[in-house]
Amino acid sequence: MKSMTSLVTAAALTSAVAMAAAAVSAPSPAQAQAQEKCYGISLAGKNDCAAGPGTTCAGTSTVDYQGNAWTLVPAGDCLKYGAEGVSAEYQLPDDRKGSLEPLDRDLPA
Repeated sequence: MKSMTSLVTAAALTSAVAMAAAAVSAPSPAQAQAQEKCYGISLAGKNDCAAGPGTTCAGTSTVDYQGNAWTLVPAGDCLKYGAEGVSAEYQLPDDRKGSLEPLDRDLPA
């Protein structure tokens, strides 16, 4: 009997450890949805994707603050970029602002 109890205890422990490891490593749906595309805030070559015609994807924007290139930011942060009175991390030059939609400014020639 003792060996059967030990086997059941070991199996239960192994299962609990596996479930805990899976819970730690896998992002929850809320974490996966907690970001948004923000257009017009990337420096040249630092975009996440969608850098418009003539580019392929991540890191292919050719102009700072290219209006049709986006970077993923925490949900709710995009419209802070360039807004008045925000902290330095959200500052953009020359009255530029982040946008949830592609912009027709700062496009490559």
